[in-house]
Amino acid sequence: MAAEFDIVFTRLKEILQKYSGSFTVKPDTKTKYGLYAAIGPTTLKIWGGKMKKPAMPVAWVETGKTYVSYHLMGLYGNTKLLDGMSRELKARMQGKTCFNFKKTDEKVFLELDSLTGRSIDAFRRFGFIAG
Repeated sequence: MAAEFDIVFTRLKEILQKYSGSFTVKPDTKTKYGLYAAIGPTTLKIWGGKMKKPAMPVAWVETGKTYVSYHLMGLYGNTKLLDGMSRELKARMQGKTCFNFKKTDEKVFLELDSLTGRSIDAFRRFGFIAG
């Protein structure tokens, strides 16, 4: 399973790397890769006007013991992004912002790539992250 998870992780990391331009990348290890952004005005307002952290996670991929997880924080509370999602991708959804994979599925990964772009755009447009 470890070898398959490495392949899945690498492919999901490639998706996130396409969107990494304006973000801070941390961590960038063999088992976790994440994108962070500066806090936006909406997040600051939700936090009562007080900066709790200088940055927040936008998306990340992480290898666990039983699957590789892919997280998109822009999905949280934005159910419109889920409209039209394929049954195959929805079946991999765990909770509100996480997708779990045990093997590669290029059709689903292409859909996830598109969803990632829309999620990040919405997260930025609604002011949760800056830039």
